[in-house]
Amino acid sequence: MTPRTLIELLDASRNTDRGITYLDSEQDSRTVSFDQLHGRALGILHHLQQLGARPGDQVILFLQRNEAFIDGFWAAILGGLIPVPVAVGISDEHRHKLLRIAAKLGNPLIFTERKTFDRISSFATEVGAGATFEALRNRAFIIEQLDDITTPGKIFTAKPEDTAFIQFSSGSTSDPKGIVLTHANLIANWQGAAAAARFSRDDISLSWMPLTHDMGLIGMHIFMLGSQMQLHQMPTELFVRRPLLWLQFASSRRATILCSPNFGYRHYLKVLGDRPIEGLDLTAVRIIFNGAEPISATLCEEFLARLAPARLARRAMFPVYGLAEASVAVSFPEPGSELLTLHLDRHQMSVGQQAAPIPADAPDALSLVSVGRAIPNCEVRIAAADDTPLTDNVFGHLQIRGGNVTSGYFEEPDANARLVTSDGWLRTGDLALQRNGALYITGRAKEILFVNGQNYYPHDLESIAIHADGMELGKLVVSGVRRPRAQTDELVVFALHRKDLADFVPVATQIARLINEHTGLEVAEVVPVNRIPKTTSGKIQRHLLEQDYIEGIYDAELRELARLRDSLRAPAAKGQSEIERKLATICESVMGESAMGGRRIGVTDNLFELGASSLKLIEIHEQIDREYPNQIDLTELFDYPTITELAAHLDAKLGASPSTAGA
Repeated sequence: MTPRTLIELLDASRNTDRGITYLDSEQDSRTVSFDQLHGRALGILHHLQQLGARPGDQVILFLQRNEAFIDGFWAAILGGLIPVPVAVGISDEHRHKLLRIAAKLGNPLIFTERKTFDRISSFATEVGAGATFEALRNRAFIIEQLDDITTPGKIFTAKPEDTAFIQFSSGSTSDPKGIVLTHANLIANWQGAAAAARFSRDDISLSWMPLTHDMGLIGMHIFMLGSQMQLHQMPTELFVRRPLLWLQFASSRRATILCSPNFGYRHYLKVLGDRPIEGLDLTAVRIIFNGAEPISATLCEEFLARLAPARLARRAMFPVYGLAEASVAVSFPEPGSELLTLHLDRHQMSVGQQAAPIPADAPDALSLVSVGRAIPNCEVRIAAADDTPLTDNVFGHLQIRGGNVTSGYFEEPDANARLVTSDGWLRTGDLALQRNGALYITGRAKEILFVNGQNYYPHDLESIAIHADGMELGKLVVSGVRRPRAQTDELVVFALHRKDLADFVPVATQIARLINEHTGLEVAEVVPVNRIPKTTSGKIQRHLLEQDYIEGIYDAELRELARLRDSLRAPAAKGQSEIERKLATICESVMGESAMGGRRIGVTDNLFELGASSLKLIEIHEQIDREYPNQIDLTELFDYPTITELAAHLDAKLGASPSTAGA
């Protein structure tokens, strides 16, 4: 019998010989069968029910380890609780997001680790969210309290229309929206994806995607478990630190299904560099999902060409489209088909215009990759601004409907009223084109940035940056700018400034640091502009600033700013300690020449002012941990953001430690 709920989906997998293998390092792995997963989840459910959890209660999953997360997720599902995944992260904004979600939910439980929860306690006090945290404390289940999971909890009898879980938007920093997904939504999407990608019990999956992301949790866990294949789960932070392990694992485990957004392919190739491909056999790989952010045709080709010596099939690259409001999956190509690329004039893509292909090497050519056709249980259409359907080969708004599509956001009546058309189609906010039946995503109707597989709203980042001296709303514009032939967006901030450039240096530094500290994003440039272009109704015209940046209008000012920053750089301190020298070497090896200013890093430079992204911080921490094992926690880089401060803190720790390995 076909499962109708996630509870039935897990139960149907229990009698197979498949399960999940957790790959925590080259030497550390363990496999949990689906039957064992079911038993462990029931044991955790018993403790949650002892705490007072009842069907319909929400449980925030705020966990670092994949194994603990998956156990907790299924514990909630089996008990009729509503899991709410939230990324732990390393920045203040991740902690803010947790507290905002907890306040919005009202009275949720939380399943987390002691160390993680203690950090939230301190942070909540600092930001005046003590009441929200105290409510959480009274409903907290700490994983360290798990001393016995032999007593099973009581399984809930779910109905297809019941809420299965709530997936909060990944990017919005000020007002995360909870996408409500029912069991029926998820089962419909699993069935459609499984049919379109031809999943089978003979497939073997491998994922490093975070389980708090819809592609990681639904696409690479629920879909794979439901198809009763063998799963492999690699920690996201391990991929970030050692991306080459990803395909080493794929080779040794004979994986057939992989997944990554744009930034993962780019990160892998960057670390691979010029070294030869040796010891990899990727002949088993039949699908590499490519989604979660705009797909770069150039990057697809570069990745496939670079991995050709490992015998990775060109037709394995599988560009897809989806969004959390659709559970996850909307359109897939035909498995085993060639990449289909369309080249269009980037200036001739307005809603209602006919698409006119141009040569790939034309100066204004924008290369788009087809993301296939709608999968079963989901429909797509292209519509005009008034929701009138448009014909093939015409640019328009992408709308979807089907059994996989959410009924709306959690307690957001105004947003829900705008979400669906009068005839029942959900507005995705994306612009698209259907040409000969193939779907191409051409942009966003709403302003949004795609960074490292996550969505960020410019106004949210602007609300952080306006705390810089002299800034206020309307004087500052955040944009994602993609240069011609570039594989990804740059995060660029345009700031109104009509004084000497020397006066702008500290303002630009503040803006970059604020965004970086709060979100972990790397600012490519802060650009001084003498006017912010607006429409007659007062709406900021971001595209005009972006076009000027691409065309080099601001290049002279940016070169002068780089020179000024370099002249203001503090000279290297004399008599640097051995620890300072080692830390400086590590930071420079990761950061290279800083994006903000094009100069080398000084020991008194603030890493966040230089634009150290969360990815680079993880790399820096990895190298420090190799040199000084178990001495520095990743979050301490936020507390001691200069080499001098971190060295002094580390020196004090080493002095108090019985072991000073690496000193």
